[in-house]
Amino acid sequence: MPSPMFRLVLAVSVFPISLVAPALASDVQVGPRPAFLVSKMADGPLREKLAACASDPVARTQFSIGHRGAPLQFPEHTRESYEAAARMGAGIIECDVTFTSDRELVCRHAQDDLHTTTNILATPLAEKCTRGFTPAAEGGDASAECRASDITLDEFLSLTGKMDAADRTAETVEDYMKGTAGWRTDLYAAAGGTVMTHTQSIELIRALGAKFTPELKAPVVEMPYDGFTQADYAQKLIGEYREAGIPASDVWPQSFNLDDVLYWIENEPEFGRQAVFLDGRAGGAGLDPARPETFSPSMTELKALGVNYIAPPMWMLMTVEDGEIVPSAYARAAREAGLDIIAWSFERSGPLNAGGGWYYQSVSDVIDNDGQMYEVLDMLAQDVGISGMFSDWPATVSYYASCMGLE
Repeated sequence: MPSPMFRLVLAVSVFPISLVAPALASDVQVGPRPAFLVSKMADGPLREKLAACASDPVARTQFSIGHRGAPLQFPEHTRESYEAAARMGAGIIECDVTFTSDRELVCRHAQDDLHTTTNILATPLAEKCTRGFTPAAEGGDASAECRASDITLDEFLSLTGKMDAADRTAETVEDYMKGTAGWRTDLYAAAGGTVMTHTQSIELIRALGAKFTPELKAPVVEMPYDGFTQADYAQKLIGEYREAGIPASDVWPQSFNLDDVLYWIENEPEFGRQAVFLDGRAGGAGLDPARPETFSPSMTELKALGVNYIAPPMWMLMTVEDGEIVPSAYARAAREAGLDIIAWSFERSGPLNAGGGWYYQSVSDVIDNDGQMYEVLDMLAQDVGISGMFSDWPATVSYYASCMGLE
C-alpha cells in the first residue's frame, strides 16, 4: 500500500464550463508535488509538520492564488489552466486583463504576447500581427509581435492557447512556436487551451467557487486608443464585475501603475479598498529593498493615499543574515506602515539547484535544492506575514496553507 504522503492525486478538469462544479474542501487534489518537495527538505520541525499533514484533506484557501491559472503545466489564462488552479485549492485566481482592437477585455499577460502564448502565427490572423515572423539569421534572433489590439474579440476567441514560449533560434514558424522549458510540459497544451474574455473568466471562476484578482495590464498602444482612455480602461474592468453581480469583497484588482490603483480608490472605493499596488520599482528603477526609504512614494505615503495592499516579487521581501533567510528591510517597512503584503510568484523559477533564478536573487547564495521552497514560503508566511502567494502551481502553496491553517 502506498504511504499516505503519496495518496494525493492530481485531477485535471476537462469538463465543459457548464459542467464545472465548485471544488469543495474534500475535492481539492494536489498531486505528488508537495510530498516530493517535503522529501527534499532538511530534517527539522517544518519538515515534520508538513509531512504530518500528508493524510489530511487539503482545504481551499485564499492564501493560495493561481498566477495566470496553473501555467507550470497548463497554457496560461485558459479555461483549462483556471480549472486546474481551482482543483489544486487556489481560493483566488488571476486574469491579467488587456484589450482587443474593438476595446473588449480579454485575459492575457500582456497586450503583445499572442505570438508566444497562442497559435496565432500558425493561422491566417498572422497577417494582422504588428510584426510578422522573422526567422533567425546570423547575428539575430527569430522574432514576431502579435498584439491583442491587432485583432477583434471574435478573432481572439478563434485562437487557442499554448505554453508561453518561443525558440529564438528558429528558422520556421513551427519551430519558433516551440521552446517550452524542459521543466514545464506541452502535455496539456497539445489539444490547445481555451482562451477567454474577462467576462468569461468571471463566470468560470465564480462557478469554480474561487475569488478574483484581475490585473490591468499596461497597454503597448498609445492611449487614448480610438477614444478609449486609461480611465475608461480601468473603469471597464470594474464595470464587468459590477455587471456580473460580484461583490467588491471578492475582488482584488491589481496594477503596476499606481495611478490605476488611485483611480479605483477615488472612483470605485468599494473595490479600491482591496486594490493591489504591484510594486516593480526595484526591478524597473533599480531601487534597493535594503533601503526602502529611497522608494517614492514611501510605504507610509502609500498608506496615506488609501493603498492597503502592496505586492512585490518575492525576492524583495527576503534577505540573508548569518546564513539564514530573513525578512528584508522592505518587508519590515511595509508591515510597519500597515500594508497587507501579497507576494509573487512561486513555482516560476524551475529547479532551485542553481540558486533559484530571478525570484530568489536576494537569497541565491543559500539556495541549492527544491526542498527550500517550503522554507522560503514558511518564512514569508510566518515572519513577513504575507496575506497570499501567487503560484504557477497552486498545489504547492495550497498544501502548505492548509497544513498551517491559513485562510
